[in-house]
Amino acid sequence: MTNPLLENLALPAFDRIQPEQVLPAVDACLSRYRARVEELVAAATDAPTWDTLMAPLEAEEAALEQAWGPVTHLHSVADSEPLREVYQQALDRITDFSSELGQHRGLFEALKRLRDSAEFESLRADQKAVIEHELRDFELSGVALEEPARTRFREISRELAQLETAFEQAVMDATDAYVRPLKAEELIGIPESERALLAQAAKDHDLDGHALTLQFPVYNAVITYAEDRNLRFEAYQAFGTRASDQGPQAGQFDNGPRIEQIMALRHEAAQLLGYDNPALLSLATKMAPTPDRVLGFLRDIVARARPGAERELADLAEFGREHGIAELQPWDVPFLSEKLRLARYQLSDEELKPYFPLPRVLAGLFELTESLFGVRARERAGVPVWHGDVRYYELVDADERVVAAFYLDAYARAKKRGGAWMDVCRTRFRHGEGLERPVAYLTCNFAPPVGGKPALLTHDDVTTLFHEFGHGLHHMLTEVEARGVSGISGVEWDAVELPSQFMENFCWTRVGLDRITAHVDTGAQMPEDLYQRLLATRHFHAGLFLVRQLEFGLFDFRLHLEFEPGQGARVLELLEQIRAEVSVLRPPSWHRFPMSFGHVFAGGYAAGYYSYLWAEVLSADAYAAFEAAGILDADTGLRFRREVLAVGGSRPALSSFTAFRGREPEVDALLQSYGLAA
Repeated sequence: MTNPLLENLALPAFDRIQPEQVLPAVDACLSRYRARVEELVAAATDAPTWDTLMAPLEAEEAALEQAWGPVTHLHSVADSEPLREVYQQALDRITDFSSELGQHRGLFEALKRLRDSAEFESLRADQKAVIEHELRDFELSGVALEEPARTRFREISRELAQLETAFEQAVMDATDAYVRPLKAEELIGIPESERALLAQAAKDHDLDGHALTLQFPVYNAVITYAEDRNLRFEAYQAFGTRASDQGPQAGQFDNGPRIEQIMALRHEAAQLLGYDNPALLSLATKMAPTPDRVLGFLRDIVARARPGAERELADLAEFGREHGIAELQPWDVPFLSEKLRLARYQLSDEELKPYFPLPRVLAGLFELTESLFGVRARERAGVPVWHGDVRYYELVDADERVVAAFYLDAYARAKKRGGAWMDVCRTRFRHGEGLERPVAYLTCNFAPPVGGKPALLTHDDVTTLFHEFGHGLHHMLTEVEARGVSGISGVEWDAVELPSQFMENFCWTRVGLDRITAHVDTGAQMPEDLYQRLLATRHFHAGLFLVRQLEFGLFDFRLHLEFEPGQGARVLELLEQIRAEVSVLRPPSWHRFPMSFGHVFAGGYAAGYYSYLWAEVLSADAYAAFEAAGILDADTGLRFRREVLAVGGSRPALSSFTAFRGREPEVDALLQSYGLAA
């Protein structure tokens, strides 16, 4: 039987992929890739060209992605013990190969000869960018290191890959392992639609009645609506101590020691490459020029956001006292916020959700995409998928040509990583057989359909969907033909959130909501009164939200900037310092948020979490251009597509922004979007 991971298929054969196929496929790809590199280097002694050096390398990269990409995806969305076992072995081999390739001096020298050749000047901008990025990445992979530092750097890369995978798996295991049956009286305050989630959670664990689990939709239902304060405390404690030395699972999945190891190894790797710390190494591939610029940016927003957050908290505490909560605690905040929002704006998620059935939201999102960017989405049946809930869509242009495609995996379930993300299935590039079309994975964790009705989204869910679709558009609407800077590839990390955060804005506009709302029972659009109440909530507790993001950003950046090997990571000590500077409501001393902070310790945002706010400056300022021209102005939409989405990483993100906006970004646009502008 042939191995589907090695077949040159347009799409992964998810109906045929088995764990036992992973290692043979990876080994075959790596063996062929190694041999090809040696052939290319041997032939590149004179004057290498794009066609004789880079084009064959890009083809090998694509072949490896075709074999390995579906495996990494399944590891996140359909995990199993057999898959985990082979995934880790394969990851070790790929990490070793990446280190080996990144330190291949023959290939490095061949690329330098290409960059210094007469041909280089005749190449397209995207091809030049790929070569420049490759040379930079060689430097960051330790190509210039001598032994024993060279071998040590490769060992570190492998250990980090293992630890980061183990970190993510521990969070997933801790999340899946917790279940607490609920008594009838503990359900008081929880709406019927949310109770259905709790009933499904119980059923999933072979229990009768209702249950609390740590899958986010279930946890959120309890922390937001349960009148039982002790239950809210239990939920908050269990969720906030996942994979730690505290709480109901203390020590079972503890990520604390892993964080110490990860930080020590990141610091050692940075120093081997000549950087004082991992934060400086991180900035080598970002827009932000220096640590002082990052810290100054974050602290400037702290100074502007904290007074508003303090007022919001005082307001919430007063509201709590009126409702019998003498001293506000963190496990009261979502509960009281929802009650206050209901009292102040007569608006609740329960009133909004019937207007956001997922099929209507998707249809409206696709209508907006067509209006703005000139491409239409259509569902295609019969494509192999990894779960029955997954849908597959194609993007077609005005001439009905398929330009891209994506999978949508919308619902939360066991053995699936929490959160929401976009990942790459196929990357657009031109090769010997033609043009590879881009394909994306869009993954969310919405509450699944219950009671025979379609899934009903909260407004937060809707913005999450738009956010991930924005990432998807960045990947799918690229017009770049050189693989290394196609789509999101090669885009500075602190600019990559620009399209995603930009798309969120349409969830707050009347023209946007007219397209994405239709009452699940009547088909009616959202009435004007409800829209005005929703709009009034846009800045509700914006200060509290911002200081939380600033806490995350400062914690992550300073942790990587200030790490000292002799002192250890001092994770909790540093977090307390930052909370003293930023936070307005301190969590209890037993809270262990870092132990499940996968973005930073397993997800690529090391010394980069600030990127969300940095990119939000870009996205808020970009959206202001649409507000000025008309929200659905087609010319502005096509200009955004041409200058931002289409160019990928083929030029600096700041150049793309200024090409679209006509000037550099201004931070006031961010503050205005949060209602904090002076």
